[in-house]
Amino acid sequence: MNRLLHEGLPAPREGAVDLLIVAAEHSGDEHAARMVRGLLAKDPDLKVCALGGPRLAAAGAQLLRDLTGSSAMGFAVIAQISYYRSLIASVVTWVGMYKPRAVCFVDSSGLNLRIAQGLFERGYAAKAGGPTKALYYISPQIWASRAGRRFKMAQHLDGLAAIFPFEPAVYADTALPVEFVGHPFVAPDYMAPVRYDPAGPILLLPGSRTGPVSRIFPVLLAGYRAWGGKRPAVVLYPSDGILGVLQAANPPAGVELRRTSEAGAVAASAVLTSSGTMSMHCALAGIPGVVTYRTDPFTYFIGRLLVKVEHIGIANLLLKEAMYPEYIQGAAKAEVFARELQDCLENPARRERTAAQAARLRALLAQPTAGSAVEWMCRQLG
Repeated sequence: MNRLLHEGLPAPREGAVDLLIVAAEHSGDEHAARMVRGLLAKDPDLKVCALGGPRLAAAGAQLLRDLTGSSAMGFAVIAQISYYRSLIASVVTWVGMYKPRAVCFVDSSGLNLRIAQGLFERGYAAKAGGPTKALYYISPQIWASRAGRRFKMAQHLDGLAAIFPFEPAVYADTALPVEFVGHPFVAPDYMAPVRYDPAGPILLLPGSRTGPVSRIFPVLLAGYRAWGGKRPAVVLYPSDGILGVLQAANPPAGVELRRTSEAGAVAASAVLTSSGTMSMHCALAGIPGVVTYRTDPFTYFIGRLLVKVEHIGIANLLLKEAMYPEYIQGAAKAEVFARELQDCLENPARRERTAAQAARLRALLAQPTAGSAVEWMCRQLG
């Protein structure tokens, strides 16, 4: 048998596999890696393969392909549509050939729900009479857009582990078993990448996708310059691809570019952050700041039509109030960011309010007594 399928997906090293993880984003790679470490601690003989990133590989999974360096969204996906179609077909074929006990999809619904559908249509999924359970960890944001997806998910999936407490109710009118397992960022053993220090530098966090970063980072820099650069700034980035985009913006000497995985816990006094995973880290740490987002006009136009939520920042959504003021597209301006930085650093009431909101947020996301994501997966694997 040829040990390489098309698209270069290798066979399992030991010829068999119990669990395949599919995590196409940096944040999904991180969350899935924590789950894999926990699973292997309980059962060192468990055979895990992954399409993900370096953290899954470090956790002990056999990395079939690194997907984290090529993630895209919005209009940028169209340019890569043939790649994604080929990738989906390749994953479905691989699962049919090696028959893992389960496939666990992590976030990235645009890719993962299509793979789940392919597994069902080919008869490989348990819901279609096949040998492989189709599981999902970290729900697609159906509460924000395209809520009707939940019915097809219930048709194709065997279970879903949610990280926000309100999500099980969103699926209550389907037959899909959904369990809240707590947010990984508030797990007792989780090491956060940031912490609050009123004397620390400014954090500039433009995101993890090259397109948005190329639009967001220059205006973050402009805001930092307009504020006067009175403290050093730290920019965290997840990959070499993003580093190249940051360097192209020619940051000044007072701005340090630091890879997230090598940073440890960065102390910060205020933050200008893109919406996304790092904004949640900052909110949980109680770092005062703002959330921003800029994307191409086409993606923004489509997003306005599809997304039906009051806030783009997940902390704001959970708290049902603006912990972080939001500046989107043209509202993201240097003078606005400069003014916000000044307020974050000099307004005691704002700092106290942010600390209180962070405590509320941590309580909302705490792991339930029913168990963690690791325990949920152990039950699914039997």
